Amino acid sequence: MKLGIGIGWRPEIADAVEALPGIDWVEAVAENLCTDHLPESLVRLRERGVTVVPHGVALGLGGAGRPDPGRLAGLAARAELLGTPLVTEHIAFVRAGGPPTASPVLEAGHLLPVPRTWDALDVLCENVRIAQDSLPVPLALENIAALISWPGEELTEGQFLAELVERTGVRLLIDVANLHTNHVNRGEDPATALDELPVEAIAYVHVAGGVEKDGVWHDTHAHPVTRPVLDVLTQLRSRVDPPGVLLERDDDFPPAEELAGELNAIRGTLAAAAGAPPKGRRRPAPPLEPGVRPAGARDRTAAAQTALLSALVAGTPAPDGFDHRRLGVQSRALAGKRADVVAMVAPELAEILGEGYRKAFLAYAENRPMSAGYRRDALGFAEQLLVSGQPADEASRRRLTRWWQDRAGPRPPRRAARLVHAARTALLGR
Repeated sequence: MKLGIGIGWRPEIADAVEALPGIDWVEAVAENLCTDHLPESLVRLRERGVTVVPHGVALGLGGAGRPDPGRLAGLAARAELLGTPLVTEHIAFVRAGGPPTASPVLEAGHLLPVPRTWDALDVLCENVRIAQDSLPVPLALENIAALISWPGEELTEGQFLAELVERTGVRLLIDVANLHTNHVNRGEDPATALDELPVEAIAYVHVAGGVEKDGVWHDTHAHPVTRPVLDVLTQLRSRVDPPGVLLERDDDFPPAEELAGELNAIRGTLAAAAGAPPKGRRRPAPPLEPGVRPAGARDRTAAAQTALLSALVAGTPAPDGFDHRRLGVQSRALAGKRADVVAMVAPELAEILGEGYRKAFLAYAENRPMSAGYRRDALGFAEQLLVSGQPADEASRRRLTRWWQDRAGPRPPRRAARLVHAARTALLGR
């Protein structure tokens, strides 16, 4: 299946994407699409013969729990609606807790790395098989960027991906920007990962921008693609001709001519690497898998992921073996992203609070982990402000009250809401 050169379709740049020359296909975030109708822009692209691939972000196939049937059904419905040749997701966990750990469910609001252990691989493979059985088209999984490393890992990234493909037959979506991110943040050589993973299983490739701050690479998807990322693309192309390559941009969208320039840089990189001598592959022997392992991989994975996520979003002590400084960086990044997304799904909050929005939300998030989606998070934030008598400006408080009433109920939160907040705080052990 040859996809060609594509770009991530986002509503903010829909017109620009339609006008860009040489676009063979686009990728759309699955959770941002309805299951029964498409945005007009995607309808027009499909009528022109442009392939649309849904890219999921919420399944959490690397999590300890089995995939949610409702989320799988939604992804399958979007695949049918789009007539797509495949769907994609991530090798990540996005939530933890719940009955297996006798703790509240916590949502990360972000893709977090799974430990590269045999336990985590067993869980991931079973989850992938469940997803494959529920989807009408093949599934491809993406390697993610990470700020933190798990202690006691038993496989490299390339070995982990190779074992996953061997056991499940799943395709791979290789993000070269994420390989670069993990090189900066975790000291992992992209060339080694490319040597170890089965490049013949690649369905397509992501290219995206980021920025380095204080020695940490942030995979922002809001900055231009850098030369080091294109260098990793060169390394990949020297090993295999990928069926598709896609430019991702999720925020701070530049003018259309800048997007066209980045696409041309990708085309030029692929063309130059295609003319170079083929890279010799070094496929090391796979690691020896331990013999019979004790049952309970899901329970052990659940405990480990819950401890990590709780440290990141609920302020509990950091699990042994983690870099505390990096955990702090990741925790702040999660809170910042949460504030940004809530501002996008509920822009009225940022408008009502003005310059004080971000500071107020980060204070709220400090001891109130997200346990549902961002829209529920926005309501929870508004409730907390109103219960505490904020904003101080009476006119702003009236506006916030009306906003809350329109979305949550006829009356602003009073004593009952205080009791709910108290119970929620007690459950979280705060």
